[in-house]
Amino acid sequence: MKIIVTGVNGQLGYDVIKILKNKKDVEVIKADKDNCDLTDEKATFEFVKNQKPDAVIHCGAYTAVDKAEDDKEICMKINKNGTEAIAKACKEISAKMIYISTDYVFSGIGEKPWEVNDEASPINYYGLSKYEGEKSVISNLKNFFIVRTSWVFGINGKNFVRTMINLGKKMNTINVVNDQIGSPTYTPDLAKLLCEMVFTEKYGIYHGTNEDFCSWADFAEEIFKLANLDVKVNRITTEEYKTKAIRPKNSRLSKKSLIESNFSLFPTWKDALKRYIEELKEHDEN
Repeated sequence: MKIIVTGVNGQLGYDVIKILKNKKDVEVIKADKDNCDLTDEKATFEFVKNQKPDAVIHCGAYTAVDKAEDDKEICMKINKNGTEAIAKACKEISAKMIYISTDYVFSGIGEKPWEVNDEASPINYYGLSKYEGEKSVISNLKNFFIVRTSWVFGINGKNFVRTMINLGKKMNTINVVNDQIGSPTYTPDLAKLLCEMVFTEKYGIYHGTNEDFCSWADFAEEIFKLANLDVKVNRITTEEYKTKAIRPKNSRLSKKSLIESNFSLFPTWKDALKRYIEELKEHDEN
């Protein structure tokens, strides 16, 4: 099987490549800015079409949530137009496609976990651009997977865990938002699902995150505990922590569709965080 993976220099793409390169009878084509510039629709379309893959795992995205509020044109070019170019190329060569989306397509209202078919109503520009990407995939393809995820962390890039550890080494007290609830997601766990999914025909929309819910403040406290850092977390409200982009307060995602299609649920976010902290230590030692 020939598979293109986009966004190979990001957290998720890096771990997808790590898994796929150990699979027999799989040829992996790495796509990044140099050979597949997602801001250039024509070039992106031609790249995918000429490679003639059996599948594309589309991890590449514009993910700077606050910056997107000012950088709207580039954000939409990458997340909608680039995605649409890939979807159209996949349609032409009869390839399947996995598109990684986000909890930010939802409004964040209420406390109930979002189901895959709940109405999308993004409250920031990044969420809107990713939802437009979803619509591009659905309107062009039948053989697609859309996998929404949240609060991603992995070894190959910046993330909340690294930020907290770096701040925790310099500060005794840190203010962290306590009224946004979701699931931290470890990229090796998400990558494992994607690499299982791509070999199936169980097409549709899914939610892929580590199990259990927490607030950012809960997450920070667990990070400091596992990293052996003596830091007090001051729990604050979203309103007290001003950001350019509005964040949804309810990012809980239901895994019902994963269960119904017999895909394995991920370990808990606490289990994932423990493994990541160990991975970080090994990475820093080497």
